[in-house]
Amino acid sequence: MRVLVTGAYGLIGAACLARLKRDGHELTAAGRSIADASRKYPFARWVFADFDRLTEAVAWRPLLDNIDAVVNCVGVLQDGARDDTRRVHVAATCALFDACAAAGARRVIQISAIGAASDGPTEFARTKAEADAHLATLDLDWLILRPALVLSSTAFGGTAMLRGIAAMPGIVPVIGAGQRIQVVSVEDLAETVARAVRAEMPVRATWDVSHPQVHTLGEIVKAIRNWLGFPPRPLFSVPPAVGNAVAVAADALGWLGWRSPARSTAMAQLGAGVVGDPSAWMAATGIRPQGLDDILAAHPAGVQERWFAKTYLLKPVAIAALALFWIVTGLISLGPGRAAALADFRDAGASPAFANASLTLGALADIALGLLLLARRTARVALIGMIAVSVAYLVIGTVMAPELWRDPLGPLTKIVPVLLATAFTLAILDER
Repeated sequence: MRVLVTGAYGLIGAACLARLKRDGHELTAAGRSIADASRKYPFARWVFADFDRLTEAVAWRPLLDNIDAVVNCVGVLQDGARDDTRRVHVAATCALFDACAAAGARRVIQISAIGAASDGPTEFARTKAEADAHLATLDLDWLILRPALVLSSTAFGGTAMLRGIAAMPGIVPVIGAGQRIQVVSVEDLAETVARAVRAEMPVRATWDVSHPQVHTLGEIVKAIRNWLGFPPRPLFSVPPAVGNAVAVAADALGWLGWRSPARSTAMAQLGAGVVGDPSAWMAATGIRPQGLDDILAAHPAGVQERWFAKTYLLKPVAIAALALFWIVTGLISLGPGRAAALADFRDAGASPAFANASLTLGALADIALGLLLLARRTARVALIGMIAVSVAYLVIGTVMAPELWRDPLGPLTKIVPVLLATAFTLAILDER
């Protein structure tokens, strides 16, 4: 069968893509950033699809040529610099469903979410429900799957943050430690999708997809910490006021392009509970889902999981610290440190004009790089620029004033650890 998978490089989409490959389907994979994905999953034909733009059914028609089934795995947590929840979940998704009806791609599997409802606690839940309701009105063989917290050997978003929290040294802080949550393995979800594509299950149904056992968030964090192999530590339930402050900060970062799983939508969804009734799904499919312990046992944690968990919460700290360092050093060069810096240029034999121009341009470049690092879209360029500028500072300083290497305050030697910290931050910048 010829299957189109949207959001195909996400945590759920990639698992569905790999599972469908096992069944020998002819796969077309769609997404916004497909260069890396096409190398990771070369068995699929990759096409560019931006849900921000594909808001009319006619725009979807070229992507649906010769497609028999569609698996829609696209979802965004909340509005931000790169996302418009209503545009993605409603306008573009409903346009896709309408195009399927017109093009003859009769089988549509929609990945929604537990808690999706017209009166849901967040725009995420309400817009997911709106798209689900629209799909249910169409003359298609549709299936709506509403998974709980999806656990996988890979991690992204909320599951990545859980690993980072679980790896905290000392007391482990958890926001909403008592909230009730069900889990589902990505393999059980992908298996459901594979059977639905093969038409082995009823259509025109909406199912909650989860293991029936309900956990608290604190229990899940403890289980993940054990899975990572770290010694037990007491959990500290973060006061709601602190959690709200974290959400406000995360929301602000969202407008700079950073998709933090600690944003207010995640907090509100967590507060409402991630609990559904999987009995209909289990009865129709015969799947006996893996529980939390089974999911973790099936994918033993290695050193790469421990490295990821330990560095996850260090990454935003490193980005903030580097940005602040470059901005502040630039401001110091323009202000209180200007006279001393000009004196260094003079001692090195530079002319006053050259010294003034070099110092001003260098300070402005430092400030610009620090500001660019704060935005997700330009962060990689900023880090590469910081490495290049740091190397240039080392070379120029060595040529013009080699005695600075012997200075007890280390104006040149201190560049080396900054350079290494920047390279490390660049190495862990990827989100997926």
